[in-house]
Amino acid sequence: MSGKRAGRTAELATNLARVEERISRACDIAGRARSEVTLVVVTKTYPAEDVRDLAGFGLRQFAENRDQEAAPKAAACADLPLNWHFVGQLQTNKVRSVVRYADYVHSVDRLRLVSALSSAVTRLGRGPVHCLIQVALEKEGQKPDEAGHSGRGGVAPEGVAELADAVAAAPGLRLAGLMTVAPLSGAYAGAPAAAFERIGEISRSLRERHPAANMVSAGMSADLEEAIIAGATHVRVGSAVLGVRPTLG
Repeated sequence: MSGKRAGRTAELATNLARVEERISRACDIAGRARSEVTLVVVTKTYPAEDVRDLAGFGLRQFAENRDQEAAPKAAACADLPLNWHFVGQLQTNKVRSVVRYADYVHSVDRLRLVSALSSAVTRLGRGPVHCLIQVALEKEGQKPDEAGHSGRGGVAPEGVAELADAVAAAPGLRLAGLMTVAPLSGAYAGAPAAAFERIGEISRSLRERHPAANMVSAGMSADLEEAIIAGATHVRVGSAVLGVRPTLG
């Protein structure tokens, strides 16, 4: 191993230890076991070598938000026992590529995408893809918008039930739960704790109809504590583990 690579490996180990300490502390505050929270490391813009280092520390859950980066990275790490999570907005023309490597899709937000995912998984003949409904809390009170999505994407809370039923009924898909991002606008802007409490309420409602849909993917580097205290089962952490990303031009 080169000196540069050894230094990067040590940096990742230090960062990971700090994140693990934050997660454990938040679990203690919430009265939860550490095993109730899964760390998903978002490796966008970072190389497969970083994934390999982190896998060497025992991590198995990794996420990407762009297929053009995710597909070759997943292929480069195909020899490792990893689960890949797709967390970005997903266009239907990318679905056939994404289902070749993604075990989880966190960004299901429209019926057309459900149909495309189901068709692609069935055609590929692979095991089920676990789907999370992406909830846009800033859209609460609006009518579900099937035609188009702006900004981060996601469906209004009022549209969750319909989408969840569609995923649950779709061949090749498994309804896993919900995903959200702390909103930048609307009633929950600047209030991640309240936002994550709200996604917990929506999750409890969903589980009344779909008891196995118990994943709540919420919280990132800046607000993972609030998400864990509110009941998140998965936190998506990038920069706190990998470092501040370079500005993309």
